[in-house]
Amino acid sequence: MQVYLDYSATTPTRPEAIAAMQAAMTQHWGNPSSLHEWGQRAATAIEQARMQVAGLINAPAESIIFTSGGTEADNLAIMGVARLYTKPQHIIISNVEHSAITEPARLLEQWGWQVTRLEVDGKGRVNPLDLKAALQDNTVLVSVIYGQSEVGTLQPIAELGKIARSSGVLFHTDAVQLAGRLPIDVQELPVDLLSLSSHKIYGPQGAGALYVRPGVELVPLLGGGGQEMRLRSGTQAVPIITGFGVAAELAAQEMATETPRLVNLRDRLFSLLADIPGLKPTGDLVHRLPHHVSFCLEHNDGEKINGRSLVRELNRAGIGISAGAACNSGKLNPSPILLAMGYSEKAALAGVRMTLGRDTTSDDVDWVAMVLKQVLQRLSPVELVVIS
Repeated sequence: MQVYLDYSATTPTRPEAIAAMQAAMTQHWGNPSSLHEWGQRAATAIEQARMQVAGLINAPAESIIFTSGGTEADNLAIMGVARLYTKPQHIIISNVEHSAITEPARLLEQWGWQVTRLEVDGKGRVNPLDLKAALQDNTVLVSVIYGQSEVGTLQPIAELGKIARSSGVLFHTDAVQLAGRLPIDVQELPVDLLSLSSHKIYGPQGAGALYVRPGVELVPLLGGGGQEMRLRSGTQAVPIITGFGVAAELAAQEMATETPRLVNLRDRLFSLLADIPGLKPTGDLVHRLPHHVSFCLEHNDGEKINGRSLVRELNRAGIGISAGAACNSGKLNPSPILLAMGYSEKAALAGVRMTLGRDTTSDDVDWVAMVLKQVLQRLSPVELVVIS
């Protein structure tokens, strides 16, 4: 039995998106910038996808800028704002951001910019009062992730965005993990920039989008032909964008039924794992992504049992999950997200994430819980209760 529980890493491309991509490759292969019929067929396909993606977040179609993925969307938001200024300014991020935010911020620091990293509580949440206190006269951008991919915590984006807007500061959020799983309405949400990714919502890899609120200025990262409202030059990948559009439209249609189903499976898995000694859920259990289960082993030897070893052991059993700790130069490094939340280095080495999706069933969840308990029982001297 094989069970894939790594939907936050990527989702399988859904058949409807694949069919749309195949049609685009055979019928809409022209250059969208060309004025002839072949080019205009491709341009029409892109605009259809733009409307479909815009519909997922209730945005005007012209506010959607297609990119190569969530990482490029994040970089365009951060660096596109920064490049408006000739002198270094101040930006604010949280200390639980994706590397697509932390790396551009680190680069800006090297260029003389001031970067404030907001601390989070033990559940991974930013305190809005901390944002209010961190704002300065030269703050030009705040970027806080909407749903944290490693621990599942949802940030109070509406409140944070309201604080930034009241101070005249642009606000960006990386909504890659949240889009298609919980409703987003940018007409109501006080955000100026919002990042999306195709392959997190059953679209193809290689496409993403940045929502840019009408009236917000950015400097493009690429020079060229001025495609995508002059913000992202380069001939658009018509088939990939087409698949993204179909996936976005279907995600919007299915959310009302799929999200409660995922919440039920998520809570079932948490409940099945609750009797494992030393296993501690991570992240906020109330303000949480609907498909996300994460935990760490507080009492582990750091070598025989850690996040990566659990990933390997479950993979041998045909189960796909992921870990927060990373291996660099042969050394296992603790998860920076768990460290930022106040976990010890040993616990931060043993963080694990299981994320559920369209193909996940209750039988899958039951099987994974049983196998995980058996694996831990074999690796650890601690006596565990194994479900039958």
